[in-house]
Amino acid sequence: MPLTTTDYDNGSDLGKYTDSLIATKESRVADFNTLSFQEKAGPQYRRGQIRYVGSGATGNHENDSRILPSGGFTFSNMLLPPGAEGPEHTHHDVEEAFFVLEGQVRVGIHRGADEVEYRTLGYRDMIVVPAGVARSLKNEGDTDALFCVVIGTQKPQVPTYPEHSPMHGVTRD
Repeated sequence: MPLTTTDYDNGSDLGKYTDSLIATKESRVADFNTLSFQEKAGPQYRRGQIRYVGSGATGNHENDSRILPSGGFTFSNMLLPPGAEGPEHTHHDVEEAFFVLEGQVRVGIHRGADEVEYRTLGYRDMIVVPAGVARSLKNEGDTDALFCVVIGTQKPQVPTYPEHSPMHGVTRD
């Protein structure tokens, strides 16, 4: 259920209401388990999701009381250790934005199995990828990379992986 203005509109405690809108860095944890099923395709896919608003597409975190409910988008941080990759995938229903906070992230925009363009993004660089466009990520640096991930819907559909991807056919179980 998304955040509401019910308590605000009804004159409830404004301090308590304000606190319900905040997710602090201290209350976040890097969840390396939510995407661990992808490690079946290789250890390079180990990365941590740090959820703030909503839970993204690949996990079910409805019982995580630290997450602020999503109304129209998700917001998380992704922690990529050196050499870690986010596999090529496509969100068919929604755009996705990546904003780099620390380190460097190589972003790939893919068209089919043989055509890809790579760009390396650093501190405060951003890319927005439209729905239906295949994308990938990789930390080619020697330090952790941390970046924001914003997906433009309350609960994205599970992304798809192309047949040429090592992730194709990998399941959560």
